[in-house]
Amino acid sequence: MSLTASIIIRTYNEQRYLENLLTAIQKQVVDDLVYEVIIVDSGSSDKTLEIANKFDSKILHITKSEFSFGRSLNIGCAAATGDYLVFISGHCVPVNEYWLMSLINPLIVKNIDITYGRQLGGETTKFSENQLFDKFFPKDSQIPQKSFFCNNANSAILKSVWKKYKFDESITGLEDMYLGKQVVAAGGLIGYVAEAPVYHYHDEPWSVVKRRYEREAIALQEILPEVQINLGDFLRYFISAVLLDAGSALQQKKLSSKLGEIFMFRLMQFWGSYRGNHEHRKISAQMKEMYFYPRNISKENYS
Repeated sequence: MSLTASIIIRTYNEQRYLENLLTAIQKQVVDDLVYEVIIVDSGSSDKTLEIANKFDSKILHITKSEFSFGRSLNIGCAAATGDYLVFISGHCVPVNEYWLMSLINPLIVKNIDITYGRQLGGETTKFSENQLFDKFFPKDSQIPQKSFFCNNANSAILKSVWKKYKFDESITGLEDMYLGKQVVAAGGLIGYVAEAPVYHYHDEPWSVVKRRYEREAIALQEILPEVQINLGDFLRYFISAVLLDAGSALQQKKLSSKLGEIFMFRLMQFWGSYRGNHEHRKISAQMKEMYFYPRNISKENYS
């Protein structure tokens, strides 16, 4: 009996990298694996759907009024026929042709419930975000790992596990960690697979960087309500991160060209996290649209 997988891609104006992603999927060495590609689009106005239609993929749609990160994934999962559900962002591209099998192999042979792969910065990725990738996605695998951290920009889950828990559709982000916490609390296992790397491309305005960390901090209150960030924490984390990044940039002989970018990224990261941590209210329909579909910008990359 053949192994079956469904690769689910959330898209919103992803014309820049989607063709590279879909081409890389076509080149995967899959042995006896049978897979399908499902795209869940959130109202793209660029050439995303035109590109998707050039490939053998199933295209689903979700409207602005219906959209949340968890709901879009649940729609894709519900339509999936595979026993293994694979998630990759529309602005990620597998590094090699063994990405897919490496990512799902622990689900097949090691009794792992969820896996997530390595993320590497692309040519548009900010210097400080590369530092974050190095921190959270190191070069060595951990199967299983001890924490419930995982990231849906490059991950996989048993369909039977998704059916049991499903993604929370109300939180403003981190739906992957919310589900991961439930799985680990019930005795399930998460594995980090460094051998399944992708390039993760971000090229966001500073306001979008801030909003991304703000909505993730709001979601983190649902996952870890004991985590609190005060103004002193904001200053300490911000200053420490800038100094550490500046030291790394100096070693790489990039300090003069990257210092301003480092300052702004870390400011937006920690100010957004501080602001989001102090949001103690339900997100209204108007606020939800601001977080998910920010006005006055042409694109927001979803993580």
